[in-house]
Amino acid sequence: MVHERSSGRRLSQSSYVGDITTATTPAPAGLTPESWSALLSPRLAYFAGVARTEHVTRAAQEMQVPQSTLSRALVRLEQDLGVDLFARHGRTVSLTPAGRTFLASVERALGEVERAAESVRADADPASGKVAFGFLHTMGSETVPGLIRAFRADHPRVRFSLVQNYGEAMIERLRAGELDLCLTSPVPDAPDLVARRLDEQRLRLVVPDDHRLAGRKRVRLTEAADEAFVTLEPGYGLRRITDDLCQEAGFRPRIAFEGEEAETLRGLVAAGLGVALLPPPAVPRPGVVELTVTGQRAVREIGVAWLDGHPDTPPVAAFKKFLLGRRGRLLPE
Repeated sequence: MVHERSSGRRLSQSSYVGDITTATTPAPAGLTPESWSALLSPRLAYFAGVARTEHVTRAAQEMQVPQSTLSRALVRLEQDLGVDLFARHGRTVSLTPAGRTFLASVERALGEVERAAESVRADADPASGKVAFGFLHTMGSETVPGLIRAFRADHPRVRFSLVQNYGEAMIERLRAGELDLCLTSPVPDAPDLVARRLDEQRLRLVVPDDHRLAGRKRVRLTEAADEAFVTLEPGYGLRRITDDLCQEAGFRPRIAFEGEEAETLRGLVAAGLGVALLPPPAVPRPGVVELTVTGQRAVREIGVAWLDGHPDTPPVAAFKKFLLGRRGRLLPE
């Protein structure tokens, strides 16, 4: 029987490290020409500078703007709001109660802008910026750590936000701007994406060690036509390849169990619950035998994809160049 899919949170689709977090996104501020944010934003820094010094001349010197410009900006700000923000005392000023209330919110808003600017500048820094990188679950234990270790030999301070997921979900995150690059299979073909084939993995028929085919080294897929299969869920690239290879061999696989990770499937095979078409494991799994498939080209292509026309920061450009330079030797021997 096919196991029921859980409606709860799937841990296998979560971020691999903590750089990407889940948070409630506030509603965007109105940016129409008539909105308060569009109307007031250019003058908020002037207001905060004068409020801090309580002196227009001194604030103009610190902010390196003409005093006349600063004075006009404050008058216009008060006119737009219809509220007096300052009480004038000759050359000095002091905040009114309304001004103090307004200043608290203005300082928070300006602080958020400052932090946002510093964050995006830091992420784009050539030496210590960040790369948001997605990859398949099956590449998480060995391939990706090895790639990052090799890349950081020349770029030791570049940071990574790593996301494990299946191919279609990663493509969605590319399109949403949440990922810079992803390693996926099959290699996508879409007008809004750029994809490059990097390598391929041979798929093996994995059977229990007491299976009737376990004494063989090679097998035709047609010899497993009557077997129960354990596979990844629909939507995963490896599931699509499994279905296509079985169809090419002249049968439709009888699915006993569906899962989200290749090593879980190997465990199900070891328990005698079916056979599976899988890429090689990072570490040999006891209880199973892995057979070479003959008569068909049983492989999955691995490629890197990114959003077409999306400008790269220097660290993303460097990592992309590194990956493209690994064509034909992306995967461990």
